[in-house]
Amino acid sequence: MTYEVNQVNEVLLRSLTPSVLAILVRRGADFAAAEDAVQDALIEAVRVWPADPPRDAKGWLVTVAWRKFLDATRAEAARRRREDLVDEEPAPGPAPTVDDTLQLYFLCAHPSLTPSSAVALTLRAVGGLTTRQIAQAYLVPEATMAQRISRAKHTVSGVRFDQPGDVATVLRVLYLVFNEGYSGDVDLAAEAIRLTRQLAAAIDHPEVAGLLALMLLHHARRAARTAPDGSLVPLAEQDRGRWDTKSIAEGVEILQAALARDRLGEFQAQAAIAALHADAPAAEETDWVQIVEWYDELARLTDNPVVRLNRAVAVGEADGPRAGLAALAALDDSLPRHTAVAAYLHERDGDLTTAARLYSEAAHKAPNLAERAHLTRQAARLNARRSR
Repeated sequence: MTYEVNQVNEVLLRSLTPSVLAILVRRGADFAAAEDAVQDALIEAVRVWPADPPRDAKGWLVTVAWRKFLDATRAEAARRRREDLVDEEPAPGPAPTVDDTLQLYFLCAHPSLTPSSAVALTLRAVGGLTTRQIAQAYLVPEATMAQRISRAKHTVSGVRFDQPGDVATVLRVLYLVFNEGYSGDVDLAAEAIRLTRQLAAAIDHPEVAGLLALMLLHHARRAARTAPDGSLVPLAEQDRGRWDTKSIAEGVEILQAALARDRLGEFQAQAAIAALHADAPAAEETDWVQIVEWYDELARLTDNPVVRLNRAVAVGEADGPRAGLAALAALDDSLPRHTAVAAYLHERDGDLTTAARLYSEAAHKAPNLAERAHLTRQAARLNARRSR
């Protein structure tokens, strides 16, 4: 029973973290100092709440965090300048209902931060994760992550809290979080979905909805992506009975509502492609013609060479492998996974010798061990077929 109480408290604490931090900043606290104070209050809550849960959790956190902030400011050299804050301490009571979470997203995704720092700060300030959890997720020492977060906090401390932010930058940060997937005891894909849901509740924007739909549709296939031995399972070979149909239905519904607003963006286009894959009862029933059309839209929106690489695969499925190879020939062969795509298309065209050689080359260029093992198996499979 104790475990269940602590688990519920952790979820509640993480959901309240951004609004509590926003309240402190709105009262005049420096962002870095306010974030430290909120973390101290969370630690206190973990210690106290299991035995004595408060009636107003948010109000309790605001009161304790504000006191922690005041205690810290009294100890600094700027005591005299900050004495006014002590005199103006609000009386304990229900916390304001104003939600400034959206501004926190923009602050954490400030353009002066590197992508890695923006992701770490978002997970800490908005996601409510501890430095240890974030460090474990990114497989770096806790001290390294602490320094990264500290530098990021101080970088944005001078930014005005009411400064308008860039939604596209916020979405890019959340997409980076999602793509980290799962590591250690923190499921970053699930965390990204939670944060994007939170953002979607705070801002009415079709691209926010598009990103949420994309995450849900990709996450729905998670259980089928790996075999029991941990090896990768390509999309065409996945057991579609293991896909999460509830997440797919939700993702499609969110996407359709976003597309109906006729303000197409790249995340909506990506989600539309994912929805077409999810809609096919079997791989051979995939509507590749529509997928190519969506890749054309996506290429128009982004002019991203990786999009054109993926489009070449879709063209190969819709119009035949030679058409796919012709599309691939127009691209820079130094693109990530270019060689793997070429290997796949040559195999589909019946050139097993070239395909085996390219699979082997692609394995040496693979960005991770799982992908390297998969490509090596593909090369070995074709070499075995050729030797028969």
